[in-house]
Amino acid sequence: MEYDERLAHFRQTRLNPFDRGEEDYDPQDGKPAPEQEPRAELSGTGSSDRTMDLGLAEDHFSRPMGSCVDSDIEKLKLAIEECKKLILELPEHSEKQKDTVVKLIHLRLKLQELKDPEEDEPNLRILLEHRFSKEKSKSVKQTCDKCSAIIWGLIQTWYTCTGCYYRCHSKCLNLINKPCVRSKVSHQSEYELSICPEIGLDRQDYRCSECRTPVSLRGVPSEARQCDYTGQYYCTTCHWNDTAIIPARVIHNWEFEPRKVCRSSLRYLALMMPRPVLKLKEINPLLFNFVEELVEIRKLRQDILLMKPYFITCKEAMEARLLLQLQDRQHFVENDDMYSLQDLIDISSGRLSCSLTEIHTTFAKHIKLDCEKCQAKGFVCELCKEGDILFPFDSHTSVCQDCSAVFHRDCYYDNSTTCPKCTRMTGRQQDEPFDIQTR
Repeated sequence: MEYDERLAHFRQTRLNPFDRGEEDYDPQDGKPAPEQEPRAELSGTGSSDRTMDLGLAEDHFSRPMGSCVDSDIEKLKLAIEECKKLILELPEHSEKQKDTVVKLIHLRLKLQELKDPEEDEPNLRILLEHRFSKEKSKSVKQTCDKCSAIIWGLIQTWYTCTGCYYRCHSKCLNLINKPCVRSKVSHQSEYELSICPEIGLDRQDYRCSECRTPVSLRGVPSEARQCDYTGQYYCTTCHWNDTAIIPARVIHNWEFEPRKVCRSSLRYLALMMPRPVLKLKEINPLLFNFVEELVEIRKLRQDILLMKPYFITCKEAMEARLLLQLQDRQHFVENDDMYSLQDLIDISSGRLSCSLTEIHTTFAKHIKLDCEKCQAKGFVCELCKEGDILFPFDSHTSVCQDCSAVFHRDCYYDNSTTCPKCTRMTGRQQDEPFDIQTR
């Protein structure tokens, strides 16, 4: 009872700081002038009594011990509703309206805090192959992928899947019905290679392809949004109008304009982007006839594969870890025909050509100039027996497909006889049975 009397006395003797004008303060000590009466609200719609009814003058952020949480929640709800009405009544873009909006935000945050009190949440949760890790960041503003509401890190606990980066409130964890996209990437590492394979909303029974919520093209009861990657329709909860580059459009049309995709497709494409799963020779071999950059990159990759045996058998190259310069594109030292979507994007922008040319120059410099052991593994053209030492990755050379001997390109194609090295090897194989019989 003593607390209520002191609170009432405090309300009667103090004005709401949002309602004070410059004339209400004493310039010396900053206190309100004692002889002035409290002024009414702007636009003549309220008074200082109404302000106190809103709860704006009450400190909701430091309540006494033992107070009832349920009653505080009801009071905060009433204060929020009154605050909303007051914002509509105040003049637009006025200082009082801005201050009242700030106070409304604070009241809503406090209400959310009372509804979702901080609990000892586990640091790791595993649901539907998701590995949810409890986030500790408080200043980052995120959106819950389940309820589409804002995650207020200052007062709410939230989790992020370490596999597909699915984010949600702790209270939404048990409501999740979407499995982790990373599991799909692990078991089915391939793209949809048809451009927007639409089957029609009627084939989906006018329901969201993912959560089965009723949708329609007219937006009643929910708007149907098409995913350009799958061609199917989704509700506004599963499709946020995010955009991504579509692999099928890149491969068939060399088109890199981002298109609207659903949330699950967005995560799938993001996880698949660095994976080398596109074999362009089989999917669209004509692409090399129209995109010169692809031909250039293919030649650089073929040269790097020819340089790889030199580095594997060279101690200096292994100590210098030259091949680690391609650790972000490991498939470049394994084959020359597999590409990732990120490779194609970098080829289109020109970044890959510049970086790969620089690496190619570094590798060639080590083999031909810096390392004597690698230089000793060069070839002399056995057809003309002239010129400098040849290497299989030189632009003016040709390599025998059978014995890997290196010749000048002009000498190799002008000579109508077989490869000299292959001839010697064939002669040796024929002489071995004769030597065995004579013994």
